[in-house]
Amino acid sequence: MDNMNTMDFNQKIDVSLRASLEATPVERNASDDLSTGSSSDGFWDLIVLYTGSPQTLQNEFPSSSFTFLLGNYAIVKISENDIPSLAAFPQVIYIERPRQLFFEIVSARQASCLSAIQENSSYGLTGKGILISVIDSGIDYAHPDFCNPDKTTRLVALWDQTILADPSAGRFAPAGYSQGTLFSPEQINAALQTAGHEERFRLVPSRDISGHGTAVAGIAAGNGRGSQGGRYRGVAPEAELLIVKMGIPGEYGFPRTTQLMRGVDYIIRKAEELKKPVAVNI
Repeated sequence: MDNMNTMDFNQKIDVSLRASLEATPVERNASDDLSTGSSSDGFWDLIVLYTGSPQTLQNEFPSSSFTFLLGNYAIVKISENDIPSLAAFPQVIYIERPRQLFFEIVSARQASCLSAIQENSSYGLTGKGILISVIDSGIDYAHPDFCNPDKTTRLVALWDQTILADPSAGRFAPAGYSQGTLFSPEQINAALQTAGHEERFRLVPSRDISGHGTAVAGIAAGNGRGSQGGRYRGVAPEAELLIVKMGIPGEYGFPRTTQLMRGVDYIIRKAEELKKPVAVNI
């Protein structure tokens, strides 16, 4: 390309796209990042910032496919050979390639150095022998992240303050407390062995309606069995879980501090009974 086109190319094309275009086919194929936006047929999906009429841009590049967006942005599928011409076109202000999106937990794990710690097994920082307690909206106890490889539960107790005790059905509040129902690991395992959702929730009818408690428990202690290769495991994947679902009394539907206090009190007493250290997430 001539000097003018070279200048336009360098000024208008973002650094990562330029690196991808300058890479060899072998280098590009070996990198998920460098190849993002390219296809095997020699075309690229690119993001363009432009001025003027969209139709003028389409007319100038009839073999390219444009999707025009608000704010003078467009997404274009264009041959790699035509990218320098696109950069040299006066209406085009800037061109970049797409980026891959990841679940936030991936970047959070990297930022906290958690991945490096977990990948070095010599540290032994898995949470084994530790209790993690979450006082929240409950938990999806059937989620694979909260089950062992043999499909038994990782929960040592689940106190659902919203479910009335029913001695005739074998449901009791924790000893010393008058509210809710305490489910044991044996009861949860019996529910997990059932074939369907209806039978499972007949045995242990505790649900996390909002999903917040489940998300918090997953970040803290999910073992990753719900994701391929355990990629999205939590901080302490071998810890045992002690869950309290707070009650929702009254017309406004928010728990009270008295329920929170009962939950914390129960957790500390249970940890002392089991003689294990506990981390409490409120």
